[in-house]
Amino acid sequence: MDATVTAPRPMARRPVHSLHRQRQWALWGSYAALACFVVFFLIPPFHMLMTSLKTSGEISSMEGNPWLVRHPTLSNYIELLTAPNFQAFFWNSTKVAVCVVAITMVISVLAAFSLARMRFWGSQVLATGVFLTYLVPESLLFIPMFQITGALGLINNAWAMVILYPTLSVPFCTWIMIGYFASIPKELDEAALIDGAGWLQMLWKIFIPVAMPGIIAATIFAFTVAWGAFLYPMAFLYSSDQMVLTVGIVSDLIRADVFQWGKIMAGSLMAAAPPVIIYAFLMDYYIAGLTAGATKG
Repeated sequence: MDATVTAPRPMARRPVHSLHRQRQWALWGSYAALACFVVFFLIPPFHMLMTSLKTSGEISSMEGNPWLVRHPTLSNYIELLTAPNFQAFFWNSTKVAVCVVAITMVISVLAAFSLARMRFWGSQVLATGVFLTYLVPESLLFIPMFQITGALGLINNAWAMVILYPTLSVPFCTWIMIGYFASIPKELDEAALIDGAGWLQMLWKIFIPVAMPGIIAATIFAFTVAWGAFLYPMAFLYSSDQMVLTVGIVSDLIRADVFQWGKIMAGSLMAAAPPVIIYAFLMDYYIAGLTAGATKG
């Protein structure tokens, strides 16, 4: 009995115009979703800007469109910039942020270099533990941090934030730097050691230049943490001359049930300006540092 062989049917090819149409729909859908997200996230700062340009009478008025300004004014910004309290808030935030960034980067670079290149028993577990400490919420550390700060006599002292903020920034920055340092070929270590270089010389001349994108990303992150932290300064600082911007704006412009909305919005926008400016100019470095450090690690 002869077996009948049936030739396989050729697979039906989807028309080119159908694929093109699907890609177009996917592209337009992505644009629509992106536009929705942009509008959603820009509504709050836009409302803050409109409110900051209004007088107190216009803010409390029930007439007109609340999203528009009938009589724009810069009085809220001028009064804040000339107020001694606001200048003290800004100076406190600046000195705290600069010190926290410096402390964070010194600790993170040295710790990451040790964990990534100086292999010892338990180094991998310790590296993982360093990152896991970043996941601990601030609220869980509140009581022990308060006790430590009180023992040091730094309650109601802006310099206490210089000690507290690195507990939030060092773990994540160390994790970023570990990925960069681990990606550098070990042959460079051996060649440097043969030439008589020490570990600190290798760190300064080899590892830091290669890991500069990661250092920039870690620096931006540390600055953002130090500039925008709210819980610790809210709990530990109560004098106007010691407050930072995030707490000072709220504490100084809200009295009982009286809210100076125009100044609050103006102060909030000015407080958000430094991180926004940094991200605007260094966003590419920040993204490259985070992604490269994560993939190389």
